[in-house]
Amino acid sequence: MADKPEPSFRESVDLMFSRAVALMDLPPGLEEKIRVCNATYTVRFGVRLRGNIQTFTGYRSVHSEHMEPVKGGIRYAPNVHQDEVEALAALMTYKCALVEAPFGGSKGGLRIDPRQYDEHELELITRRFAYELAKRDLIHPSQNVPAPDMGTGEREMAWIADQYARMNTTDINANACVTGKPLNAGGIAGRVEATGRGVQYALQEFFRHPEDIAKANMAGSLDGKRVIVQGLGNVGYHAVKFLSEEDGSIITGIIERDGALFNPKGLDVEAVRNWIVNQGGVTGFPDAIHTADGATVLEEECDILIPAALEGVINLTNAARIKAPLIIEAANGPITAGADDILREKGVVIIPDMYANAGGVTVSYFEWVKNLSHIRFGRMQRRQEEARHQLVIDELARLDTAMGDAWSMTPEFKSKYLRGAGELELVRSGLDDTMRIAYQSMREVWHERGDVDDLRTAAYLVSIGKVAASYRAKGL
Repeated sequence: MADKPEPSFRESVDLMFSRAVALMDLPPGLEEKIRVCNATYTVRFGVRLRGNIQTFTGYRSVHSEHMEPVKGGIRYAPNVHQDEVEALAALMTYKCALVEAPFGGSKGGLRIDPRQYDEHELELITRRFAYELAKRDLIHPSQNVPAPDMGTGEREMAWIADQYARMNTTDINANACVTGKPLNAGGIAGRVEATGRGVQYALQEFFRHPEDIAKANMAGSLDGKRVIVQGLGNVGYHAVKFLSEEDGSIITGIIERDGALFNPKGLDVEAVRNWIVNQGGVTGFPDAIHTADGATVLEEECDILIPAALEGVINLTNAARIKAPLIIEAANGPITAGADDILREKGVVIIPDMYANAGGVTVSYFEWVKNLSHIRFGRMQRRQEEARHQLVIDELARLDTAMGDAWSMTPEFKSKYLRGAGELELVRSGLDDTMRIAYQSMREVWHERGDVDDLRTAAYLVSIGKVAASYRAKGL
């Protein structure tokens, strides 16, 4: 395997696309139209910092406009380049189609190490980048809607939204130009945790199907399953936090920049997170074995492996040594096309990135709808729901009194049933529903087509089919 060349991230996406379209009956012209990126804009802009003008390079790629606006995050990383951004934009197209979010695919990147700048400097850089994109309609509520990605978060999205609003003072829908904003700046409850929560819901749905669990040579539920996560950033942290606290999974390994922690009895996710925040890494954390070469912990025995940081971490050099029977891709492209072949031959079940990490874009969709409707979810119906539920409680209370000791309501039932759904509950409900339906569309292809033996190919078939149908409807 060492002699075989490792495909780049973009080549991996193209290889996986090709594997899927080979099983479809698409006209060659339409296949090529779906494959290629429509446009990529490269901007180089200067910002005066520390007494000098520094020049930065940024990208915004639009992969497909079969639906508009196009949607996709903006990442800040020192190694961002055009091929990476275009590959991520393509994944966004397929991801949105798979989960039925009405967007085309886009992605942005700024070549910068955000850790090298203070908050004020980052604001100046972000606002100038936003200005360069917005004046070309590459940030626009009805054309191109960014979101957070690696190296960015609520703070950067708030700056971008404010910059757009300053440039478009009469646009009543200005807040919808970007998603992932803070709650007090037009954001939505549950967006920060959305991608990690989506990973949890994806695993819950997988474990509802005994036939699928058996394909991974496992049995039972998520309770007691050993989990290793690579990357305890926003996505990885929330995914393993929810899995450990709500589903009973045991987090045995956490891999970070400065090495990895391993404890077969389980790690306290919250304690590790706090340690990283205070110490800058996992080194020195008590009650765990620290390994300087964190990548080796990817190869430890576990039930579920969650790569939640960078692309290409599972590749030709280590794929054969991966022991996890189930891998869920919380990051974009963590498994290369070559590694994917090796793992499938071993019988490993992979829940693919375009589905597994779609929680972010799903809740971004809800935020975009909220911004366009100018009303928070739950505001109109919550108290009406509670009033209707009160009628049921009153009737049950009457029966309770009439039947004496024979039957009674528990106080816990009463309080839970009476509470109407607020924005957070509705967002979680919508996300759970989205992840369930998308999984079912994949597994239907996975189980019913004899020429499809993995979920990734099934996901590509479903999403490409939807994109193709959209283009046909446009007359292409």
